[in-house]
Amino acid sequence: MPDPLTTSDDVGTASAERNVLMRAESSAAARTGAFIAVTVALFCIQLDFFALNLAIPGVSHEFGVTAPAAQWTLSAYMLAIGCSFIVGGRLGDVFGRRGTLLTGITLFAAGSVGCALAPGLGPLVAARIVQGVGAGFVFPVSVSVISNAFPEETRAHALGWAFGVANIGTALGPFVGGGFTEGPGWRWIFWLLAPLSALALLIAFAYVPDSRDTSAPRQLDLVGCFTIVCCLGALTLAVERGSAWGWDHARTLALLGFAVVTGGLFLLRERLARHPLIDLRLFRNIPYVLVTGMGSIANMGYAVTVFVATLYLQGVRGLSPLTAGIVFLAPALLVALSGPLGGRLALRMRPTAVMALAGAVAGTGMYALSHVTAWWLYVPVFAWCGLGLGLGWTFSSVATQQVVPPARAGEASGVLLTFLVTLGAIALAGAAAAITSMTPERSPEEAYDAILRFGGVVILAAAVVVMAVRHRLVALGKAPPLSLHTAPLPVPSGDGAADARGGDRRTGEDRQ
Repeated sequence: MPDPLTTSDDVGTASAERNVLMRAESSAAARTGAFIAVTVALFCIQLDFFALNLAIPGVSHEFGVTAPAAQWTLSAYMLAIGCSFIVGGRLGDVFGRRGTLLTGITLFAAGSVGCALAPGLGPLVAARIVQGVGAGFVFPVSVSVISNAFPEETRAHALGWAFGVANIGTALGPFVGGGFTEGPGWRWIFWLLAPLSALALLIAFAYVPDSRDTSAPRQLDLVGCFTIVCCLGALTLAVERGSAWGWDHARTLALLGFAVVTGGLFLLRERLARHPLIDLRLFRNIPYVLVTGMGSIANMGYAVTVFVATLYLQGVRGLSPLTAGIVFLAPALLVALSGPLGGRLALRMRPTAVMALAGAVAGTGMYALSHVTAWWLYVPVFAWCGLGLGLGWTFSSVATQQVVPPARAGEASGVLLTFLVTLGAIALAGAAAAITSMTPERSPEEAYDAILRFGGVVILAAAVVVMAVRHRLVALGKAPPLSLHTAPLPVPSGDGAADARGGDRRTGEDRQ
């Protein structure tokens, strides 16, 4: 099994040849087709999630159910997607990314049709679960498809543009959801997604080249799959429903306890399994840990900022949902642009440095947002905040592909996305609980400002930690300086040298 702590440049000519075999030979047409298929699929997933939030009242009214019951259409989706990232990423690495991508898009398209035709809340929730599983397969495999279809010199640029277009779906989601709900009906959200998903499926079938981890046997750790799905499912459900049930309710506590037990069993299984679902040595790759940690914190900040800003604009400023949506256009636009920007920065800066820069922009933006009230300053500060937060969680997917071998791209992406989604949901639940606890003694505006300031300080501190750790690695000779023109560090001979330092040859970072 290849050492997950090294990149393709770390292990000399033999490793480079092996990585060439792992990537499918792809023509320019195949690369373009793969890019379009992945981009359209990611666009659909982002649009779907952010559109349905505004459709909950419409779903509740049509089916004659309460708003909390209708909320299960969101909770079920989050539950399914959160449980599928790791399994989907590893399925692609082991059995082939093309087949896994096609399966994921098919499930998402079928789920979209099922949602559009659902006669009641139960079938709608079931179709949303199918959608979530499909999206959970598509996201990590899409990253690895791009990574293995494009050469190293253009890979980051392609990933950046793919996420940039996908983030347009994030920006359009509220308008599409609100517009369809007030117009022809919420079902048209899914009637829009179905043909777009079918288009992505046809293009992927025609053009996406196949690739996989050729060093791994075609075996899947089923016990590991079962335990991690149980762990993430219980944790996601507890976080999603904790505020409704009560954080001290028996159901919430039982789910959290079950998540802890199954999580421990998963880690034990991965240490003992011959072919684990996740090679735990991945977490000895310090640059990967830094990128994943910084990206997760940025996504937590993104979830909290959008939530708090929505409450502030409508509750304190008294804006209508449509007017508030217009205010969100500025940060949404910069979130969309953060994808291509990250691709360009990757050509000039080490991935860990880009992540620290994103944290600095996001942290200052969140902190400043809590102090401004004038519209002429609020909107640009909000946009600045969106740029940093968007760059942080978007570029993390690009950066992970630069600090791990292409053979393990799906696994690394699946783990990252699991952290992003799970910790984002936890941060959102924590922010809601904090607002509830503070409002008896403070005004809502003061509570919102306090949360933004706390989040800004946390993100800034994380950025400082990233650069401090990186500086220490440079001082120890385990990472190159920030200059991209510096020659790679010499590779210690033999695996034993790496293992003697805790499994780290150069922390996997000759470009980081």
